Amino acid sequence: MQDVAVYNEKLKQLLSNIKNVMIGKEEETTLSLVALLAQGHVLLEDVPGVGKTMLVRALAKSLDCDFRRIQFTPDLLPADVTGVSIYNPKEMEFEFRAGPILGNVVLADEINRTSPKTQSALLESMEEKNVTVDGNTIPLKQPFFVMATQNPIEYEGTYPLPEAQLDRFILKMRLGYPSAEEEMQMLERTSKEHPIETISAVMNQEELLAIQDEVKEVYIDRNVQFYIIKLVTSTRDDDSIYLGVSPRGSIALMQAAKAYAYIHGRNYVLPDDVKYLAPFVLAHRIILNAEAKYEGLTSEQVIENVVRNTQIPIRKEFHS
Repeated sequence: MQDVAVYNEKLKQLLSNIKNVMIGKEEETTLSLVALLAQGHVLLEDVPGVGKTMLVRALAKSLDCDFRRIQFTPDLLPADVTGVSIYNPKEMEFEFRAGPILGNVVLADEINRTSPKTQSALLESMEEKNVTVDGNTIPLKQPFFVMATQNPIEYEGTYPLPEAQLDRFILKMRLGYPSAEEEMQMLERTSKEHPIETISAVMNQEELLAIQDEVKEVYIDRNVQFYIIKLVTSTRDDDSIYLGVSPRGSIALMQAAKAYAYIHGRNYVLPDDVKYLAPFVLAHRIILNAEAKYEGLTSEQVIENVVRNTQIPIRKEFHS
């Protein structure tokens, strides 16, 4: 691994930059960075007005990346996301007009406000890193990062995301309301101008791509890999779970753990990294059975129970 100290300092600057905008959201900011470095995508579920959009904007501005926003509405069409070919009579040929998905950092705002057909337009881009329009495959820009927001499914006018789409997000999290002290700081900081207008880029796209390559080289011992497999297979045997985590979830948890370790200055993964990330990476990938739902259990609670009941490898068995 090259230039670890340099890149680690860059990451500290990035976190500090976003912290100037997002007050009291250090954990959520770090998790967003985990997803970005692992080349995954984030699903933010929360009520309007708690800073979901601001987090994405601050991240994009700090990275000097092309920021695009897609406001999902009931009448949005797939072509509004991917782009469309329009006939140019002067040139007597079709020209491709790129949609907002062809950016570096894409905010898919209120994704569950639109129909499943339009939601599925994101699937290919998130998984394959390209879009297909009129039979032509167009590669997306790199880096490419989607942060989607959704309102809680209890809200009227929402369409629950299908399991196939949920599985494309490396992690899901919530921001929550700020404390009274944090909200007071927000009022003070925004009384004259919003902090988002004062921050500037601290990392360019080339540096980000280099760090993403570095994250791939983070060492993960076979015992830690086995711990991941034990967690995932436990979800397939749990009495509260109707549908367990797929192999894609195992890969996502490993990639997230590598990124988390790198952010904390390590070139190896600890079981505690996996244990901490498991609820964020696995909870949205399971479907609870009717009895568990009737008892009021949440996916997060079930995954936390799985983690508690799964033995962590002995320390001497993994790399240190």
